Amino acid sequence: MSTTMLAVGTVKGLFLGTSEDGGAWRWEGPAFSMTRVAAVAFDTRHQPPRILVGGGHEHWGPVIAHSDDLGASWVEGDEAALRFPEDTGVAVERVWQLAPGPADRPGEVWAGVEPAALFRSDDEGKTFSLVTGLWDHPHRPSWQPGAGGMCLHTVLPHPDDASQVLVAISAAGVYRSQDGGQSWAPSNAGIEVTFMPEKLPEFGQCVHKVARDCADPDRLILQNHGGVFRSSDGGASWERSETGLPANFGFGLTAHPSRSGTAFLFPLIADMNRMPPDGMARVYRTDDYGATWTSASHGLPREGFYSVVLRDGLTTDGDDPLGVYFGTRSGGVFASRDEAASWEEVAAHLPEVLCVRAAVVS
Repeated sequence: MSTTMLAVGTVKGLFLGTSEDGGAWRWEGPAFSMTRVAAVAFDTRHQPPRILVGGGHEHWGPVIAHSDDLGASWVEGDEAALRFPEDTGVAVERVWQLAPGPADRPGEVWAGVEPAALFRSDDEGKTFSLVTGLWDHPHRPSWQPGAGGMCLHTVLPHPDDASQVLVAISAAGVYRSQDGGQSWAPSNAGIEVTFMPEKLPEFGQCVHKVARDCADPDRLILQNHGGVFRSSDGGASWERSETGLPANFGFGLTAHPSRSGTAFLFPLIADMNRMPPDGMARVYRTDDYGATWTSASHGLPREGFYSVVLRDGLTTDGDDPLGVYFGTRSGGVFASRDEAASWEEVAAHLPEVLCVRAAVVS
């Protein structure tokens, strides 16, 4: 028997869905009630997978926790587990991203937070240390918040080289380190900023999400604030990647975990018109590393759909055939069990969905 689990982070807590052998979904929750759960990860280096959760409570502040029994119980980190050094004079407001490292680095877990900063754990997420090389970067005082806040929302550790890691910040852009986080360089060459007088600045891009190819770590696809881009040199340079898309704005983006060149995204009309084109829910797929995109939306609403999929609201489960999932700001969750060839709605009327993660857990 195969069991798939969906972890859905919302503005009012975490909901967990399970499906056995492709059957109906059963839902439990919310855990962490009334907490904005913006970050969830399945750490598959554990068996069963460890569920990592991060977010922020309006009254109690940032939240970070994990479960080793698929959500039956939770271990919450103490207040010192994720904290800025006192001499910085700032505090973590919210956890935006949790990213386990590769299998050969079992203790490594990364956390991206607001205000935009990167933390690293070498003890499986029990404690975290600020990556001071990024925090002390001379560009940081000039970074500006995006509409969602001053957040570091994407962390991509290199799967083969522990010295390399890439992050994305709204609204600062892509930064890369090639020395284990000691120093960082902006990596935004070619990413246009349509809302600024300087269209190709060194930094200041409002990057919404970056996904890494499963086979070639130097291949990346990026959803920007008004553009989809790709890189073949690890992010050193970028080119537009929009052929076949009905619009180039959006947030949700994810790469296929086992098929090189394949990725999925959910387009929206524009920054000042954040709705799906033509009122249709559509996921777009590329199988040629972003050279072209085609609709993969059979079974999704074809009219009267005006909701948004946020940057971590689109994900895959690693199964074969691949499961693809997304959640919306109107509280719906949609699933495909056949690599986005067909879709069904598997949950409705949840609170606003901030993030979705999935894994085969048994």
